[in-house]
Amino acid sequence: MSSVILDQPAEEQTAAASQPKKSKKREEREQIIAKFHKEHLHWGNVDWVVLIWMAGIHIGAVAALFFISWQAIVTCLVLHWATASIGICLGYHRYLSHKSFKLRAPAEFFVLLCGVLSGEGSPLTWAATHRLHHQKSDKHGDPHSPFEGNWWSHLLWLFVYRDKELNDKFADHYIPDFKNRPMIQFFEKTYPLWLIGSGFAMYGIGYAMGGNYMGWSMLLWGLCARMAFVYNSTWFVNSATHLWGYRNYETTDQSKNLWWVAIVAYGEGWHNNHHAHPSVAPAGHRKWEIDITWWSIKALRAIGMAYDVNDRIPEKHAEPEVDPEPGKNGILVTK
Repeated sequence: MSSVILDQPAEEQTAAASQPKKSKKREEREQIIAKFHKEHLHWGNVDWVVLIWMAGIHIGAVAALFFISWQAIVTCLVLHWATASIGICLGYHRYLSHKSFKLRAPAEFFVLLCGVLSGEGSPLTWAATHRLHHQKSDKHGDPHSPFEGNWWSHLLWLFVYRDKELNDKFADHYIPDFKNRPMIQFFEKTYPLWLIGSGFAMYGIGYAMGGNYMGWSMLLWGLCARMAFVYNSTWFVNSATHLWGYRNYETTDQSKNLWWVAIVAYGEGWHNNHHAHPSVAPAGHRKWEIDITWWSIKALRAIGMAYDVNDRIPEKHAEPEVDPEPGKNGILVTK
């Protein structure tokens, strides 16, 4: 090694010596981030479990059109709200990823259960990925930037395989504040069981109501169609709201507010607001920016299940928040 360094030009040696030495923690973090890059999606590194699951859910959503019942459609709509708005938007996103408020144990259990039943991943993996998205938003290292490709941001990024050891390290770096919570560990360890069990439950309930046809109707609408709708409505936040819409704040990324995504994703479409001030519980910052998930947070606060709610609406054109410890709180990083 020493002979190589001596053979370098003097100016290169000076430049190398002037660069600060990276800590072991930072090097490990960079290695983790590198695993999310687009080039890792190839046939030798496909997460086949996720791919087959996603294909099955969307095929099941199409099959649901042949097993229509009003009971199943109502179940689909109720579970869509519960898993998308309560589970993902309120639970995984505003509670875990950004700590916009605190929850008491009964509400926390229900909220995390709804998140798990959404099928969008375990609590720690989802929240850690979202914090990384905020740290690297629309830059190299963002897990799902549309500037790497529209389909990449909407769907394809999910198919990159990462083993359990890497995911554990990922959680250590990006969501250490929740990693050792017993309730969260419970859902981490039982995550697949809830998904499989909910499928059997849907079919069983339907069968008890009206035989085999109703069983399939409840399964296909209550699980497959509902999950397909939830998946795509929340994926639009990753793709569409970084491409189209208007901006209330000047952030360092291309996040935008998009009204129709705010409708299908229960308020998450006010994405520029969120990227500028992610620790604020309400995503809608203007009178016309309706945020259904915020209504649920207020309801939980009214009955004492949510507290320490950060409901401070920033002034118009206020400076974006800055995270002094990048990635830890999922707040925008400007450096």
